[in-house]
Amino acid sequence: MAEENFTDNELIIRDYLARQRTYLANDRTLLSYIRTALYFLVSGTALMEVNALSHIRQLGYLGFALSLGMLVLGFYNFFMVKKKLRKHYYQKM
Repeated sequence: MAEENFTDNELIIRDYLARQRTYLANDRTLLSYIRTALYFLVSGTALMEVNALSHIRQLGYLGFALSLGMLVLGFYNFFMVKKKLRKHYYQKM
């Protein structure tokens, strides 16, 4: 297949709108990662506050770790897709 490297002047309206949808989808995906990270952060905080069960505290630490991991993964994914879009490299996304 031929590689699709078009400048903005060579794009027809359908392709331009498809690219704009991809930009917006990338933003939406980042917000979903942030939302999930916040859910893990809140869950970890809630589990840390449970005093009746001492072994639950480790699950709180796991929630914090998952929160940080989701945040890093979300930003990494966002910037990689944004870089591909900026270079007009749509073939292997």
